[in-house]
Amino acid sequence: MTKITVKRLPKDPGPAAWNRILPPAPEYSPLTEDIKADWVVVGGGFAGIAAARRLAQLVEGESIVLLEAGRLADGPAGRNSGFMIDLPHELNSETYAGAIDKDLQQIRLNRTAIDFARDMASEYGMDAKVFDSCGKVTAAGTNKGIAHIASYKKHLDALGEPYTLKSEEEMQAWTGSDFYRFGLFTPGVVMIQPAAFIREAARGLSSQVKIYENTPVTSIEEERVLVTPKGRIRAGGIILAVNGHVQSFGYFPRRLLHVFTYASMTRRLTESEVKRLGGVPDWGVLPADPLGTTVRRCSDYSGSGDRIVIRNHATLNQSLEASDRNLKNAAVLQDRSFENRFPMLKGVEMEYRWGGRLCLSWNSVPAFGELDHRIWSACCQNGLGTVKGTLSGMMAAELAVLGESSEMLKEFMDHQKPRMLPPEPFLSMGANLTMRLKEWQAGKEL
Repeated sequence: MTKITVKRLPKDPGPAAWNRILPPAPEYSPLTEDIKADWVVVGGGFAGIAAARRLAQLVEGESIVLLEAGRLADGPAGRNSGFMIDLPHELNSETYAGAIDKDLQQIRLNRTAIDFARDMASEYGMDAKVFDSCGKVTAAGTNKGIAHIASYKKHLDALGEPYTLKSEEEMQAWTGSDFYRFGLFTPGVVMIQPAAFIREAARGLSSQVKIYENTPVTSIEEERVLVTPKGRIRAGGIILAVNGHVQSFGYFPRRLLHVFTYASMTRRLTESEVKRLGGVPDWGVLPADPLGTTVRRCSDYSGSGDRIVIRNHATLNQSLEASDRNLKNAAVLQDRSFENRFPMLKGVEMEYRWGGRLCLSWNSVPAFGELDHRIWSACCQNGLGTVKGTLSGMMAAELAVLGESSEMLKEFMDHQKPRMLPPEPFLSMGANLTMRLKEWQAGKEL
């Protein structure tokens, strides 16, 4: 292989709120010397954690290093909404659904990843509020949203998947909000505190995996030598678990879309505000329209307090950087969405606002496989980082150690390569205009 120079480091706007509301985490030191390792995993998010754990299961006695460019759970892993979704969740569709055969395949794969995460939660003694198999509701506040749910319901019927319908009265009793007119509950979704999950998984792995924080890879030289600001690692094998950042290493040029989604989290609710809100303490709602508003309510965990999270708005930023204006535009939409759903909480301020990076491909396939000799990619999660990141990390480790020997891996690899994107400026102009149009069409679902 020729030398790879990493062109840039992504920049994440705002704080990773899920991480900030937890007590301070123990720090892992940065790499400050030259070392050797049998395996190096680059990236400490869901894909990197899963790859490191699967390697530890497969290569007992071999040395494994995990490198995180910043602090664990401060990047995209601590910025998502914490839904581990087992059912079809195609963001490019009108109702998350796709073709029946492909959706059945995706359900099998997603549930494999969720089971893998569940095993980690059990093995490492995670609290029920960190990994909660409580299901989720796809909810509608308008006739258009109800029509989306009706279409999704037919698709679930065709898939043979169970669900429960919730009336307007049941939705209000559940959420405390009279905004929602209809809901569809599916039981297979796990709700996680994403930052706590990453922290606890890293703690559990640390007896088998050497973890370095604040250690970005700046280049990869011949013979798989990873160069960092203060040290170097000669690696036997490398797994890149960096999602869209894989493009900064020179791979998949003009094939990946870098989308930022935005969210706001309230300050701690007071006891009187919790009582005024009503509903159950912990729940998650996905919008019937994919460009609508995702909402989570979380009760206190480790002193974090009761809070509500509002997520909507998306922008394409191929530079891997979102602007202050992007964040401000999102804040306006999120404040309006919060007021529409929770008028009884008038005066409750947002304590945190942030953006998180997604990576998608034009044809909704991962950026996966062996890139150079003994360098593998577990990247491009297509907007479902918790589940598809976990799955991709698992599968990359199996491919690296075992080759294409398992049926599950063969099934996972049954996809095309990421499709070439249109040239700029047409790509960014077209994508952002399309997203603004779809947000407008979402109407009150936003």
